[in-house]
This record gives sequence, structure tokens and C-alpha cells, in this order.
Amino acid sequence: MTKELMSVLPQLRYQSTQKRVRARLGDAVVADSRQAMLIWEPMRVVPSYAIPETDITADLVRAPAGPPTEYRPVGFGADSPPLLDPSIPFAVHTAAGDPLTVRTADCTREAAGFRLADPDLTGYVILDFAAFDWWEEDEPIVSHPRDPFHRIDVRRSSRPVSIEHNGVVLAASDRAQLLFEGTFPMIRFYLPRQDVRVELRPGTLATACAYKGHATHYTAVVDGTELPNIAWSYEQPLDDALQVKGLICFYQERLDLVLDGEPVEKVRTPWS
Repeated sequence: MTKELMSVLPQLRYQSTQKRVRARLGDAVVADSRQAMLIWEPMRVVPSYAIPETDITADLVRAPAGPPTEYRPVGFGADSPPLLDPSIPFAVHTAAGDPLTVRTADCTREAAGFRLADPDLTGYVILDFAAFDWWEEDEPIVSHPRDPFHRIDVRRSSRPVSIEHNGVVLAASDRAQLLFEGTFPMIRFYLPRQDVRVELRPGTLATACAYKGHATHYTAVVDGTELPNIAWSYEQPLDDALQVKGLICFYQERLDLVLDGEPVEKVRTPWS
């Protein structure tokens, strides 16, 4: 299945949704639709929402072309193809169409859009997710729309796990919550704070996940040396991640992981 999903990355992909989708720009609701589409432009790994123009109340003005395409090999594993990861700005497009400026009726706020040229998507405009506040029905969503073919599962486990750095144990537990996400080829280990053996200081990194929520990062202090933003927690997680609320997870791709008494080979990830 993973190979099948990867094989369609070069194509424009879309999927209808039965959810009511709304987008707000500043104080103005500029889109309210029951016919939204999830859109993956070629080589994009996360979806955006496309809204029928008839459901957009803002002005749509032709805009200059965006920057050239920049692909990055940021996936999992050494053989990951170059992709458009979420850090590549919305202004970079790989589908045919016209860049737009989305401007509120009072001309006080504007953001980016993209009118698709694909005949199956005539009249649809992709909106720059990061520039708007979004709701599906009456629930706010963050980071990007959820992929209906992607999910997370959390399972408690008594398997002994330890996280180490240069022989120093940062954390060890036999009561972790294991988080499995989509086709990612690794498990994330969320550990009770009581099982962390080093000092954690507030970090400087802020991230958000469409499935888990907003993450709080921490810097670990190991023998007087700081490991910046090496761990995180979800203090107010979304519903699917309630089991990991307040627990600590480390970027194991930068550390040494021992599971069931055996060292685990590092997996290259976008966060390595």
C-alpha cells in the first residue's frame, strides 16, 4: 500500500468531503462550503482545501506567479523521493492554474489562493491554509486538513524502553504510550514525566500536528550540555491523542533508542 500511495505522488489528487468547511480571514468569514475538496498538488504530502468560487465571499484578484518549485528529500528512509514538504510555501504550485489574491470585501486583509485549471475541478480555488482560521463543522482544525487515508493510534505498552545519549539514559519506562501514525516506519514513545531522568527546560520550537494539536518543546540538559528542542509534549491534545496528554516524547532519530533490551536502528525522518 505504501508503494501504491507513493506512486501517485506526481499526480494531482483530490477527494470530496461531506463536512461543512469554513475559513475566516481576520474577522471575516470568506468561505462557507458544503462542497469542499481535499487537494494534493503533485508531490505535496499533505492536503489543502479547495472551495467552490460560489462559496467564497472575498474578492479574487489575479496575482503574480510564485517562486520556482523546490523539492526536498524529506521523507522517511534513505530512498525517499524529493517532495514538497509542509515547509515549502503555498506560493509554490505544481498543478496548472492561476495564482490569486484573496481580499476581504473591506480590503483590510488578504491572503493567497490558487484557481485550478484541471477540468474536473473547474471553479475551485485552493486557499492557503496557514493564512486562514478553519473549521470543519463547528470544530477548529490546525496545521492542515486531516488526510482521510491517514490516522494515529495510541496503545499503552509494558515493553521496556529507554532513550539514551552518549551512554547517558535520558528516560526509561515500562509504562509508555506507543503512538503509531499512518505509514510512518517508526513508533513514537510517550513517557511519564516521572520516568525522565534529566532536567527539561522550556524549548524554543513551536509545532502543530493536524492529528495531535500544538506541541510544547523542551531542551534536555545532559551532563551540563543542552540538547535543544529534543523533546516535546501535548499539553492540550486533540481528541485522537488524549492518551498522550502531558507525556514526554523524544526525537529518537537524534538519540539512541533501546526497546525490549535491544538497540533500535535509527530511521531518517524530516526531523533527524
